Amino acid sequence: MEEPRKDLLMQVDGMTCQGCADAVAKAIRRLDPGAKVDVDLDHGRVHVVTHAQSIDVARVLDAAGYEAHGMTG
Repeated sequence: MEEPRKDLLMQVDGMTCQGCADAVAKAIRRLDPGAKVDVDLDHGRVHVVTHAQSIDVARVLDAAGYEAHGMTG
């Protein structure tokens, strides 16, 4: 059975340009090709609707060179 979708808001440190934002979105979509990814470059945040766990999203972003932390609210 497939995991239910999760609504994640993450702070992502190290995003400084549109290329970074694109790399973050690409890394998340490699983990979950069906994920909905909205990158807020100005505030360094990423909103993700995904089947993946937040720890897995943080790990792929870390591997891509960014530090991600889950946020509440």
